[in-house]
Amino acid sequence: MTASIVTLGAAFLGERDGAAGLADALVASPHDVDTSNIYMRGLSEQLLGEAGARAGGIGVVYSKADRAGEVFDGDRVRRSLDESLERLGVDTLPLYQLHDPYVMSFDEAMAPGGAVPALLALRDEGLIGAIGIAAGRTALVHAYVETGVFDVVLSHNRFTLVDGAATATFERARVLGMTVFNAAPFGGGILADDTGTKNTYGYSQRFSAEFADHLGRVRMLAREMHVDLAAAALQFSTRSPLVDTTVVGISSVERLAALDALLTTPVDPRFFAAVDALGPPPASPND
Repeated sequence: MTASIVTLGAAFLGERDGAAGLADALVASPHDVDTSNIYMRGLSEQLLGEAGARAGGIGVVYSKADRAGEVFDGDRVRRSLDESLERLGVDTLPLYQLHDPYVMSFDEAMAPGGAVPALLALRDEGLIGAIGIAAGRTALVHAYVETGVFDVVLSHNRFTLVDGAATATFERARVLGMTVFNAAPFGGGILADDTGTKNTYGYSQRFSAEFADHLGRVRMLAREMHVDLAAAALQFSTRSPLVDTTVVGISSVERLAALDALLTTPVDPRFFAAVDALGPPPASPND
C-alpha cells in the first residue's frame, strides 16, 4: 500500500479544548491520519467521523483493533472494527491494524479463532484493504512480521536519531514487501527539546549511562552544527529508505502547522553523517 510521507497521529484527539477544530484540520490536511479504537476511549474516531461528515468526506484515515478489557480474540477484532466503522462513518477502511496485542500470547493470536485469522478474514471480505501489526515491544513486533501475513508494520519510539531497536524489523519488513510506519520520531518529545530539560524517552525515564551519553552527543552535534534538532529527528525518519511514512502525534492546530515547517527546515546532510560516525546507538530504554 502507499502512504503519505507523514501520517498524522490522533491518539490524543479529544483530550483538549478545541478538539472539533483540530479534527477538522486533520481531515482537511493532505496527510493521512492514524487513529485507533481505544484512543481517548473512542472519542478520537468519533471526532474524526464528525469532521468527515462536516467536510463531505473523511479522506484517508487508518485505525486499529483494540482489546476490550482482557479480551482480544477474533470476535473482539470484528466488534472493534464495527465500532470503528460506525464512529468514523465509513463502510470500509484502507488499513486496520492489530494494536498492542499484549493480553494474549503470540500463539493465541495466530490460532484459529484468534485475532490474526479474524483480520485476514476481514481483509478477504473487503471490509479492510490491508492489515498491520502496530505495537512497541520489538521482539513481539518482529515475530508478527516474520509470519508474512501482514501488509504493514508500525513501531514507535524505536527508530530515531538515537535508537535503532527497530532496524532489523524494518529491514525484514522490506524484504517481505511490507509498508513501514515509523511512529514517534521525537521519542516522546525528547528529540524536539534542544534544552536538555526533558527526561523521558518514549515511555521511559530510566536511561543507561551509555544511552544518556549518546543522546547528549547528538544534542551537542546539533548545537555545534546549528541544526534544528526537531527537524533533524523528523527528517531522520522521512529520509530513511526503511520507512514509508512517519507517524507524528498532533495535539493542536499549532503543532500541525509546526510539522509542515519542520518538514521543510534545511538540515545539513553532514549532521546525519556525524551522527552515524558516533557509532550504533546503545540499547533502547523502551525494550
